[in-house]
Amino acid sequence: MKNNSNSKIMAIIHVHGPFIFFYVFLIIFSVTSSNTDSEALLKLKQSFEHASGLDSWRPQTEPCILWIGVICENGVVFGLRLENLGLSGEIDIDALASISGLRSISLTSNTFSGPIPDFHRMGALRGLYITGNRFSGEIPSDYFSKMEGLKKVWLSGNKFSGPIPSSLVQLSQLMELHLENNEFSGTIPSLEQPSLILINVSYNNLEGEIPSGLSKFGPKAFEGNPRLCGGNLNKPCNGPWRKGGSSHATKISIWFAVAFVVVLLITVAAIFMLRRRQETLDVKTNDNNLDRPLTSSASSVGKKDSGSVKKAFGLGYRVGSSRKGSTRVGDLVLLNDEKGEFGLGDLMKAGAEVLGNGALGSSYKAIMASGFIVVVKRMKETSKMGKDQFDVEMKRFGSLNHKNVLTPLAYHYRKDEKLLVYEYQPKGSLLYLLHGDRGISHTNLTWQVRFKIIQGIARGLDYLHTELFSLDLPHGDLKSSNVLLTEEYEPLLVDYGFYSLIGCSQAAQTIMAYKSPEAIEHHQISPKCDVFCLGVIILEILTGKFPSQYLHNAKGGTNLVQWVRSAIDEGREVDLLDPDIASARNCLGDMQQLLRIGAACTESSPKERLDVREAIRRIEGVNADRSYQENA
Repeated sequence: MKNNSNSKIMAIIHVHGPFIFFYVFLIIFSVTSSNTDSEALLKLKQSFEHASGLDSWRPQTEPCILWIGVICENGVVFGLRLENLGLSGEIDIDALASISGLRSISLTSNTFSGPIPDFHRMGALRGLYITGNRFSGEIPSDYFSKMEGLKKVWLSGNKFSGPIPSSLVQLSQLMELHLENNEFSGTIPSLEQPSLILINVSYNNLEGEIPSGLSKFGPKAFEGNPRLCGGNLNKPCNGPWRKGGSSHATKISIWFAVAFVVVLLITVAAIFMLRRRQETLDVKTNDNNLDRPLTSSASSVGKKDSGSVKKAFGLGYRVGSSRKGSTRVGDLVLLNDEKGEFGLGDLMKAGAEVLGNGALGSSYKAIMASGFIVVVKRMKETSKMGKDQFDVEMKRFGSLNHKNVLTPLAYHYRKDEKLLVYEYQPKGSLLYLLHGDRGISHTNLTWQVRFKIIQGIARGLDYLHTELFSLDLPHGDLKSSNVLLTEEYEPLLVDYGFYSLIGCSQAAQTIMAYKSPEAIEHHQISPKCDVFCLGVIILEILTGKFPSQYLHNAKGGTNLVQWVRSAIDEGREVDLLDPDIASARNCLGDMQQLLRIGAACTESSPKERLDVREAIRRIEGVNADRSYQENA
């Protein structure tokens, strides 16, 4: 019996021997590598001062399981995240260089000082993050010349001086470069890498013309450098501020500029006073005239297109009754009278202000005599859809009933333009709260509120895909500017279904669904284009960044899809989160999970992209703060 067992073992070794020895080799290599990495990390810790935050780094323990800030893959250390630990002292580069698998180092927000360490000795690094320390002095021009694989360089918030290292130009895979809030001087190197998606050199002492390869980035990336010109700064490079200009000529130019501004202000003030006086006369004269157009409120003066408010409805409109479901030509057709009945005449007498000018038309806030406030969307870029078909579509939209979908209250049809009337939401759009006023509104967007918003958006989109299933694009234009918020931060989807109202060529230029990869490359549209839009808005909410996908000229903003996917591949999801929510440490796992869901919704191939139902299922599965949701 024993001989039989031995023969079976020998047979297994004979057949599988090469594989067994290979696996044994891998195990031995992994253990050896782990031991070597442990020794190097302990040596690195000894070089630090104030290293109490690394108490978990102890001999005879497993770094990849127990040591804070150590990121591993298959038992090999590939990343260090030693952030906000109060570390200082010398950095043992010899110890770091001996960790062969190390690809990413983050020492962000510590108190290291002195010249930049010799990180350039680690040619295999992909990410270097030393933001928020006290490093100073010049960085040698050839510092990065041997770091060919480096993709992300974050040196911001230090005291580096001298020229920006020219060797950054040699980094062919460079994606992110942060040099803001330092003391760099001289000109900006000609960074022409196609891979570069983020750059920030603001608040240094840089001068000269911004390289043409960086003209795709917005002015915020370069602000705080008074002697920079060109790019998107709207500052020509031949102004008197340039070096070599006569100080006398500069003073004369400044005096001329000041005089011009003073004259301009006086002129604007005079025009403003005359317009207000004329408006007062108009109100007194036409107080009972139902055909009076909307008048501009004081709060709208100075806004773009505020002078066209009187043209919003035109004097040629007929005023009729406000019966629900009325189809009389020239009248306002009510779709919902729960907020009370009103007609076109009520709008004619309302005070109004311009809210904005979108790709499909302008929007106005109108305060009626009853105190009820509505938003009137004036659509000019519509297809030549007949009135009967338009009536059908509007009644279809008006019949929708979901707490995360804002339905129109009324509409008005004319051949050349249409008016859609919605209930006004005082908190405004998600776009405004995320990007418009970070000093006030943004503070209320806690993690729990953002998760609630994401859930509501997803549920509303699911409802639209169910009720408007016959449309190729049930929403079609899902983006943060088309998500309004109630007082309780409940999201309301608006501007859905417009694809059926406008021509295909106009839709391709204006609506967000056409920013999906398949629509851009192959002009293919499907409900999965809405899923792509959902993914972008999830990433926008979590990162707080403005997506470049929203811009028609592709200049400015952040390519969130590429940025997030790259970070996920490197295991750096937490670094992407908006700092205002990243402090909620107990929820970081949930935020990372949602980032991955957003990435799955923005897959390039529609076949690999989630469908709406699967996206909803995954979002609902996130273990967020359930007590908040139950009480919300």
